[in-house]
Amino acid sequence: MTAADLTAVVVRLKLSLLRNGLRQSGGRRAAYVVSAVVVLLFGALQLLGLVALRGHAHAESVVVLLVAVLALGWAVMPLFFPSGDETLDPTRLVMLPLRPRPLVRALLAASLVGIGPLFTLLLLTGSVITVAHGGPAYAVAVVAVLLALLVCVALARAVAAANIRLLTSRKGRDLAVLSGLVIAIGVQLVNFGAQRLGSSGLAQLQPVGDVLKWLPPASAIGAVDSVSEGSYGIAVLQLALSIGALAALIAVWSGHLTRLMTSPDGSTLQAAGDTAARERGGSGLARLLPAGRTGTVMERGLRYVWRDPKTKAAWVTSLAIGLIVPVFNALQGTGSVYFACFAAGMLGIQMYNQFGQDTSAFWMVATTISSGHDAYVELRGRALALLVITLPYATVVTVVTTAMLGEWVRLPEVLGLSFALLGAMLATGAWTSARFPYSIPQEGYKNVAPGQTGLAWISIFGGMVSAALLSAPVIAATILVNVAQNGDDWGWVLLPAGAAYGAAVTWAGLRLAAPRTAARLPEILAAVSKG
Repeated sequence: MTAADLTAVVVRLKLSLLRNGLRQSGGRRAAYVVSAVVVLLFGALQLLGLVALRGHAHAESVVVLLVAVLALGWAVMPLFFPSGDETLDPTRLVMLPLRPRPLVRALLAASLVGIGPLFTLLLLTGSVITVAHGGPAYAVAVVAVLLALLVCVALARAVAAANIRLLTSRKGRDLAVLSGLVIAIGVQLVNFGAQRLGSSGLAQLQPVGDVLKWLPPASAIGAVDSVSEGSYGIAVLQLALSIGALAALIAVWSGHLTRLMTSPDGSTLQAAGDTAARERGGSGLARLLPAGRTGTVMERGLRYVWRDPKTKAAWVTSLAIGLIVPVFNALQGTGSVYFACFAAGMLGIQMYNQFGQDTSAFWMVATTISSGHDAYVELRGRALALLVITLPYATVVTVVTTAMLGEWVRLPEVLGLSFALLGAMLATGAWTSARFPYSIPQEGYKNVAPGQTGLAWISIFGGMVSAALLSAPVIAATILVNVAQNGDDWGWVLLPAGAAYGAAVTWAGLRLAAPRTAARLPEILAAVSKG
């Protein structure tokens, strides 16, 4: 088979995989069509927006930054969504008599098929139109667009090939939990950057653009601007940088393909060794926890946080948002020291639907609960496991936010309010876990089993409203301290008062939830096993 024939076969394979995937259900077809329309419409609007920048003094800085961010997205997406493209996994082709170089060309051509490449092409086209002036510039623009697109695609393929053993393993799929963190940080960074640009103008991007126009693939777009300004020598150098980057990426990709197709897979042995090492070191955690059932429950809960993908995803997202909201608002100068309570609130949500996190494995826990006391010890262990992470984290976020705003006098009352809020959420979380349990599917990205969405809304949002009401005494005390004439002298009282109130509310909530948990074990087991 010639290289051209192989390329045609692989491209048809990509189209067949896409077509067969859409045939699975009408819902999947509808979702694909809607997402394609939305993405292409957004890309078209971006193209028009870029064209509108034509002639602006800082248009070059905008487009090179855009292309650099686009390339970064192509680099990290295979790590977060390894199952998004079947052809990203070259290990599926290891049994075929294919040479790496023709296979690289074929896979590179197949990579140009899809919504992502078309969206990238729209943005690249808009970028070169923005900075191109004159016939020579438009001629270079055609080369620059193709070159930048190939660099983005080759970058994604090289990253995927380098990490494919990890990405296709069970442990490797846990990388997807970082997507919540990246999205949370990215949204705040974009918001922060937009506000800075709105107040200072596009001139803020000039230093960044001067650096990025020498980094591939943004250097290809920079070459178009250089030709427009008559700097042909600089343009040749910038194009050469992108061509060199493309050649280097293809060489790296080809090297990884050669190793994947000729070397044995030792991932199983390595995983076994890692497991043995973890088991040998697993007793260290147990030694730090209380003896008896409480320590066992705490250890199980902490291991869920570390090992279970869904639980880890929820924790990573909560930890990120709990820090980002107060810190970024403080950086923007619009924040309040009380935003630090957001950390306690986000982590307190992890107490809700405690039994749903166990899924069908809850039956093993249910067999050990025969009385209200057993249920109380179980709930207490789960709450203590959450506090091991939440208390120091909420304290650190509060101290950092206070330091950034310089309001040290508010530190005791904010900490007291955070501890009271956390205690109220632990109490209501324990009760709603017993009253409104629901299943969390282990596969896919859904966090609620079909038909249980109403239960999830009642459990989480109803519990949060109840937690706010339970925290009302401490909130009222905080308001009184702030409006009192000598309130700053009494603010420190709210720290021990809030901590004591939170502990009392937690104890009362666990006590009230325990008998209900013991009485509703069959219903809870049926609900959490549904997915």
